[in-house]
Amino acid sequence: MSMSSKVIIPWEERPAGCKDVLWRSVANPIIPRDLLPTSNSIFNSAVVPFGDGFAGVFRCDDTNRRMRLHVGFSKDAINWNIKEEPLKFQCDDEEIGTWVYGYDPRVCFIEDRYYVTWCNGYHGPTIGVAYTFDFETFHQLENAFIPFNRNGVLFPRKINGRFAMLSRPSDNGHTPFGDIFYSESPDMEFWGRHRHVMSPAAFEVSAWQCTKIGAGPIPVETPEGWLLIYHGVLHSCNGYVYSFGSALLDLDEPWKVKFRSGPYLLAPREPYECMGDVPNVCFPCAALHDNETGRIAIYYGCADTVTGLAFGYIPEIIEFTKRTSII
Repeated sequence: MSMSSKVIIPWEERPAGCKDVLWRSVANPIIPRDLLPTSNSIFNSAVVPFGDGFAGVFRCDDTNRRMRLHVGFSKDAINWNIKEEPLKFQCDDEEIGTWVYGYDPRVCFIEDRYYVTWCNGYHGPTIGVAYTFDFETFHQLENAFIPFNRNGVLFPRKINGRFAMLSRPSDNGHTPFGDIFYSESPDMEFWGRHRHVMSPAAFEVSAWQCTKIGAGPIPVETPEGWLLIYHGVLHSCNGYVYSFGSALLDLDEPWKVKFRSGPYLLAPREPYECMGDVPNVCFPCAALHDNETGRIAIYYGCADTVTGLAFGYIPEIIEFTKRTSII
């Protein structure tokens, strides 16, 4: 199985008069909370090119408010057919394969297969890992780390001959802190060579990311470095506010941050981002990009309820990241 041939990613031109680096889809939210008969919300999900279209793993919390993962397919990456039955992993080890909960998945194509990482319930949140060739059968591997951990994001190729992942060690609650770390593995089972990437910014320097940060979509390889879209959190007088910005990581040593945006790229502003099960959240989990045109389409969870889509140009995001850098 190989990754999809050339497919056309979703795209809308920048609105007249808009000077923002990213702009929202006029169709937002592109995935409503009740697309499935049993879904309370659909958000913080991951999509990739697949075949002559797209596939994805979606976080669909049901009306019991159980956190579940579901598989979906689409021809245009906007209109999705999400399976009503939750995703079930095949696992040879009952200790690891017993399902408790799962949320905030990412999907990454490496070499010959699609890897899924997600926040997996195993005596608290940790990073689950599985692979699939066809989005029908999913083979679950060992959890990458001991609890507690969130935001496990793989790099799309091996680095220095090893698989590489970003993550955010945490606690068992609504973590009021969080730094991004880098880890490597020779076999997707044993993870080590842990390196610190970056911490939340000082409040007086960049308040939107002063409480905690976490990796978002799969990093995009560019000549300037790995482009990382990441979320940041401000603990305001009215609760947590989730926004997202950008950073450039060194290609050979991705734990070294070259540039990091001071201003955010996108923050809660529209009603569907500000009102929902968890107000004031813009949480990026996936991105589709076209190397020829430089276009990027970023999928993000809105208020932990629905899914939104934003557009931009990779060269403009890189220029913004360098121009506004707090490094």
